[in-house]
Amino acid sequence: MINVLMIEDDPEFAELLSEYLSQFDIKVTNYEDPFLGLSAGVKKFDLVILDLTLPGMDGLEVCEELVRKYDIPVIISSARSDINDKVQSFELGAYDYLPKPYDPKEMYARIMAILNRVQKGEGKTNKAAPKSDFEIKGDTIYYKGEPLNLTPAEFEVLSLLVKNQGMTQSREQIINSSATMSIDSQGKSLDVIISKIRSKIGDHKRIQAVRGVGYKLV
Repeated sequence: MINVLMIEDDPEFAELLSEYLSQFDIKVTNYEDPFLGLSAGVKKFDLVILDLTLPGMDGLEVCEELVRKYDIPVIISSARSDINDKVQSFELGAYDYLPKPYDPKEMYARIMAILNRVQKGEGKTNKAAPKSDFEIKGDTIYYKGEPLNLTPAEFEVLSLLVKNQGMTQSREQIINSSATMSIDSQGKSLDVIISKIRSKIGDHKRIQAVRGVGYKLV
């Protein structure tokens, strides 16, 4: 059985999602109060579904604490549509951001995709990560010690890949994390940006396309 911690202050929505996921042997334990959720023994859960608009504590603060203290996969489930919320969620370490309203089938698919990544070793581990050739300093990314001349969109895309090096980022994750790419960028525009980044790095093999999913930096 998959155990999911949900922190959601809409009990009807939580119950609806819980009932749907239960048919796939996924048990959802919901807390409307974020403080109770954080004290519910997070380590016994496999994943967290987190709303952002919560009583007494903003969901972004909850996300930061979950990732920092427990290193657990977090899916943001929120009606907040501000792109800055999406960007900050990914910067804090959220694995995915699913805007409300959505079909429960999509949440199920996201949960299974994330847990599959973690089981295959693409998720976070406690082992020390090897030193990267990339370094982010302010609004500049350095590759092998040299600054890259990137457009704002290129910086946002590469920054996300650098922060999650070795982990596959879906096309939707990449687009949602960007404040400069339009919703229309889900097509060829993202591929063009990736191509330009590869050229500026000078090594096309560093950013790999994961067929049917997205990209990852290796």
